Amino acid sequence: MAAPRKPNDRPPLWARLERPAPAPRQTLSPHRIATAAVGVADAEGLDAITMRRLATELGVAPMAAYRYVSGKDELLELMADHVYGELELPGETAGWRETLREIAVRTRELVLKHLWLAQLPPSALLAVTPNRLAVAERSLRAVDGLDLDADTKLAVVNTVGSFTQGVTGAEIAMRRLMAGQGWSSEQQVYLSMAPQLTYLLDTGRYPGFRQYIYEGRHKDRPDWQFETGLEYVLDGIAARLFAQ
Repeated sequence: MAAPRKPNDRPPLWARLERPAPAPRQTLSPHRIATAAVGVADAEGLDAITMRRLATELGVAPMAAYRYVSGKDELLELMADHVYGELELPGETAGWRETLREIAVRTRELVLKHLWLAQLPPSALLAVTPNRLAVAERSLRAVDGLDLDADTKLAVVNTVGSFTQGVTGAEIAMRRLMAGQGWSSEQQVYLSMAPQLTYLLDTGRYPGFRQYIYEGRHKDRPDWQFETGLEYVLDGIAARLFAQ
């Protein structure tokens, strides 16, 4: 006789959600729950997401969503998977460089559309979900023919992903700063920093950064900054691959 299941010994979220529905008609569904929660987070941020608020948005009893998710942590995981389903993956005929580049560009666009993705707690940020795995799988297939071992393939994919996350995270931080101050352009950010920045640059200790401040022409073009940096990352990977 099987041992009784402990209260916290539930099957994984995706194993539960992929089971057939217990009845032909359901008031709720994972898709409906995720869509409602994402709408709230897009409009008001993650702090607005609670199980009670979700029930209000869905017009159901407060406990209804618990049939699908155990609480906020699993709800955030469901939300992340839902929006990653929006990411259009490159076709199978695309080469490794084109594939990794397109996934990076589209990931940045996705995160800038859903800013709360950058605020997810570690449990949801690192959660393994079907749509996230689909992105990773497509990336790994792209480098499958490069005569690399499994660890190196993942290192290549993660290098592009880490660049994407880092640059996009800095861009989001800039947006939040601007929104918090009521500013409409990055130029206003730089003006607010002018007294301190001028003092530091005038010390003569930062000639490289001084040159950028006075000669840089793309400070307010995050698309240019991202895509230029991405090309250099891909150039570096290509140089290492074909030097072997």
